[in-house]
Amino acid sequence: MAEYLEIHPKNPQPRLIQQAVDVLRNGGVIVYPTDTSYALGAQIGDKQAMDAIRRIRRLDDNHNFTLLCNDLSQVSTFTKMGNDAHRLIKKLTPGPFTFLLDATREVPRRLQHPKKKTIGVRIPDHKIAESLIEQLGEPILSSTLIMPGEEYAMADPYEIRQRLDKELNLIIDGGVIEFQPTTIIACVDNLIEIVRQGIGNAPMLEK
Repeated sequence: MAEYLEIHPKNPQPRLIQQAVDVLRNGGVIVYPTDTSYALGAQIGDKQAMDAIRRIRRLDDNHNFTLLCNDLSQVSTFTKMGNDAHRLIKKLTPGPFTFLLDATREVPRRLQHPKKKTIGVRIPDHKIAESLIEQLGEPILSSTLIMPGEEYAMADPYEIRQRLDKELNLIIDGGVIEFQPTTIIACVDNLIEIVRQGIGNAPMLEK
């Protein structure tokens, strides 16, 4: 049975944020809100929690996990970010963008794309997500809560509870969040390009 916390999306209660962070630190898998959807979250170094996320979503080894970060400093710790990528990310975040970058040694190999050695990073524009990352003191390993065979992420925390109560340690209810895919921008091999257009607009990259 998962714990269930109702947290205010604009003014998150510090006590409840701390409870959620304690669950992450103890190896738990959580569902939490971001600016574009609900996401599954775990600590970066926890292999069992990562395996649980893979099971819930039935992901193969080629899945690109995402690290949700608080700021550019965290991004630079976990990725190799050139000057052009740094400027772009600074301009577009926080917001609905995922950036694919070469991973540093700080990222466990099992989280990296097996062939490309890349990792996705995001700086979300959502108070609950920001507060969790800040209190945890490191990025959250994340994957959008899209269930197997479905196109869209689950939006209603009550439905998430009904469906996944036994597979999670914590569900954070931050209200209904309709799924809006992020725009994915690859910043690798000295190239910067949009690989999936979502709700985030990056006019400087449009041809």
